[in-house]
Amino acid sequence: MNEEMKETKMPKIKREQLMSLEAYHKARPQMREQVIKMRKIRTVSLGEHLNLIFENEFLMQYQIQEMLRVEKTFTDEGIHDELDAYNPLIPDGSNFKATMMLEYPNEADRKIALGKMVGIEHKMFIEIEGQTRVYGIADEDLERSTADKTSAVHFIRFELTSDMKRALQAGAQMMVGCEHTEYPMHVEMLEPETLASLLTDLS
Repeated sequence: MNEEMKETKMPKIKREQLMSLEAYHKARPQMREQVIKMRKIRTVSLGEHLNLIFENEFLMQYQIQEMLRVEKTFTDEGIHDELDAYNPLIPDGSNFKATMMLEYPNEADRKIALGKMVGIEHKMFIEIEGQTRVYGIADEDLERSTADKTSAVHFIRFELTSDMKRALQAGAQMMVGCEHTEYPMHVEMLEPETLASLLTDLS
């Protein structure tokens, strides 16, 4: 029940919030500059190869506008398809939602690493100071791993209790980490501007 109810109250970017392709063409340079800055603040790096980008409504609106621009989509159906794809990645006030990326410049290294890291998406966690550890719920839209390898990209949701939200809002720190045996890594404390940005996701 709770999961379904959370989805129904989730903030959504609506059709009328989107710019026309012409208007977006004019606004794009400034919006892109803002996105680059925000994405940098909202990215938590675990070692050299794993990045978690904590998404929000502004980043998702940019992503939708970019997809519409690239695909030159004008139809209502096409626009609604993009909204349906990206709206679920917006946090709803009681969670954080992140895109997890495993990045290896060398293709051969990437292939080996993805083969060793099967299930890594289920080993991601956050831990708010004084609270119990929360493991992410991965890839709710579709399974991205096989028995032989994981995907380089996953989408992860971290659900928070009311106590966890209150602790963060009262100034608690947050650890972000991975418990996979092939990639044990964590960041003990987030940068102040990262934590401040994540706090805006909570209601």
